[in-house]
Amino acid sequence: MAATVVDLTEAQFSEASSPEHHPAMERPWRPRINPWIIAMTVTLATFMEVLDSSIANVALPHIAGGLGATQDEATWVLTAYLVANAIILPAGAYMTTFIGRKKFYMICVALFGISSALCGFAPSLPILIFCRILQGVGGGGLAPSEQAILADTFPPEKRGQAFAMYGLAVVCAPAIGPTLGGYITDNFDWRWIFFLNVPICLISLFLTSRIVEDPPYVKKQVELSQKGGIKLDFLGFGLLGLTFGSLEFILDKGQEDDWFASKLITFFTVTVVVAFVTMIWWELKQLRDGHRPILNLTLFKRRNFAISFVLMFVLGFSLYGTTILIPQFVQTLLGYTAELAGLVLSPAGLMMMCMMPIVGILVGKIDPRKLIGYGFVMLTLSLVTMHTLNLGVSYGYLVFVRCFQASGIAFLFIPINTIAYIGVKQSENNDVSGLTNLARNIGGSCGTAFVATMLIRRTAAHENNMVRNLTSGNQAFMNQVAKLKGMFGGHSGGNPMTGAGSHTAQAYLYNELHRQAGMLGYLDIIQYLAVFCACMLPLLFFIPRPPKHASPSAGH
Repeated sequence: MAATVVDLTEAQFSEASSPEHHPAMERPWRPRINPWIIAMTVTLATFMEVLDSSIANVALPHIAGGLGATQDEATWVLTAYLVANAIILPAGAYMTTFIGRKKFYMICVALFGISSALCGFAPSLPILIFCRILQGVGGGGLAPSEQAILADTFPPEKRGQAFAMYGLAVVCAPAIGPTLGGYITDNFDWRWIFFLNVPICLISLFLTSRIVEDPPYVKKQVELSQKGGIKLDFLGFGLLGLTFGSLEFILDKGQEDDWFASKLITFFTVTVVVAFVTMIWWELKQLRDGHRPILNLTLFKRRNFAISFVLMFVLGFSLYGTTILIPQFVQTLLGYTAELAGLVLSPAGLMMMCMMPIVGILVGKIDPRKLIGYGFVMLTLSLVTMHTLNLGVSYGYLVFVRCFQASGIAFLFIPINTIAYIGVKQSENNDVSGLTNLARNIGGSCGTAFVATMLIRRTAAHENNMVRNLTSGNQAFMNQVAKLKGMFGGHSGGNPMTGAGSHTAQAYLYNELHRQAGMLGYLDIIQYLAVFCACMLPLLFFIPRPPKHASPSAGH
């Protein structure tokens, strides 16, 4: 009997969340405070969180040395954060049902700030990794919550401008992170990377408590969930964590363990497949039974959302993939320092900061599909231009190519988010923000794993092809060894392969061959990314034409 009562109340909750039964809940609501003040308030913490996901990358050698760990062990500092982040991203909307969005957001900010302080004080690597997990849990709820807050705070015709501010946080922060992280670790102590978050969290908590408010429909959801006695879906949470946690582990550690040559990676791959299928079945069952599912899979019935999800994945793939690719290229092949490598990316961040507000204004006046098409064309062309890189490339040309790429990325983030919300009920804004951020997060992890894997394998393939020519039967090779042998203190006459200086000459040539093979490996990856981005253009023809100034309930 008790179970029946719970089922009925949960069915009532699901029914009450629908605008068809409560039209008043879908009436336009506007906050008491100026929307732009709210936008700046919530963007503060989100920028800090996204920045923290990349700022620790360059500090890993310092962290390993300071805590007496190896470089491989120190990478768990990054992996732990990403795994926790991926788990909480899609679950944020579900949690707001029970405690409200403002309270959930403030809890995430507080947890992020406390765990950041604990990371700074961590005396050992295991404690630091545990604190990074807590930090990832807190940080994972910030970006989706901000996006949902902006979607509710601004009217549809101004939503693009609001997403421009949000875009500054999630797109520019990864570009600024390595530079800032390099500066802090070189001039101060790596612990200040984490201590830096604490004052920002305190400011964010104070402003959020005074400025941000929950819209009526969120308050109604919380009230209904409390009256209905709805309990947390522990099985759903377990499946969610197992799926995305295992996937993030595979992507982060796959290349390091040689993918399926490792039994551990194979085990987690099987775990992902089984957990994912079980999770989909369970979530659909929850929906059929009238319960509130953790993942709102009904959103994928809408073409505009489903395609936006794919496009956001590709955006994350390309953005994070090239953000890893360029610094690695200039450090390993051109001899740049970590700080100088970060300065290659920073101007692109400034470019996006200038472009985002312009795109935000254009979204309200031009069909978002056209803006997305322009963005992918520019992104593809920038990658084609990047294919001209060589071992003698200048710093100025690298900055130009990266800024060229940034000009295309700026035209993708805002329009894709705008299209994702078209035809969505106001009560589903949290679900949309959680899933689109999950797509970007997983896309970024896949892009990073792709770059790491392909770079090693393509470099090895090119090296194997090129080393075949380094034989005594190749007269050009023998002549080059003879010339270098003379430079290194030997005699250019006689057999080039023997005598003083011959081994040094051959080692020099092999080192140059290795650099050339690495350069070709980078060019292969850039070529693959260009083709990948170009293949997204046909998808735009399948997105329904968005109505001008579409309301959140358009299409219902």
